[in-house]
Amino acid sequence: MSDPILSNERLAINRQGNVILKLKTPWRNGTTHLVLTPMEFMQRLAALVPRPRLHLIRFHGVLAPNAKLRSQVVPTPAQQTTKGEGDCQHEHSKPVRMTWARLLKRVFDMDIEQCACGGKLKLIAIIEEPAVIEKILTHLGLSPQSPPRTPARKRVDLLEWA
Repeated sequence: MSDPILSNERLAINRQGNVILKLKTPWRNGTTHLVLTPMEFMQRLAALVPRPRLHLIRFHGVLAPNAKLRSQVVPTPAQQTTKGEGDCQHEHSKPVRMTWARLLKRVFDMDIEQCACGGKLKLIAIIEEPAVIEKILTHLGLSPQSPPRTPARKRVDLLEWA
């Protein structure tokens, strides 16, 4: 098993306060250690952190999404057969959708079908009409308007700090 990208055994701080990073394998020019200022080290370390909301798995080569040979390597889905007289009456081609409650459980770890006492709750209605929602919220004394959205944070470029 290979070493992690960065381990504590390969890090040290010299008397000037610079970070010394021992390389896993020497470079072609013979370099075995890198001496970085703390800010340079943090910049390189921050570059290893993946951006939010992006897939962490990347496919390269023949498995890349636009590879010319991808169709020859990746199996194609099975073709649907046409229904005949003796075939079953189930609809196999229709995708199964998750219920709204299961999606909330999966995404937010919120089980709306489970009562605080441990019993099972039953959904009797899902209200999606804006006018009905506004009427219910107003009756309960709540504001029917959604809270104002805060502006996005200013993007900070790490290279500006150096």
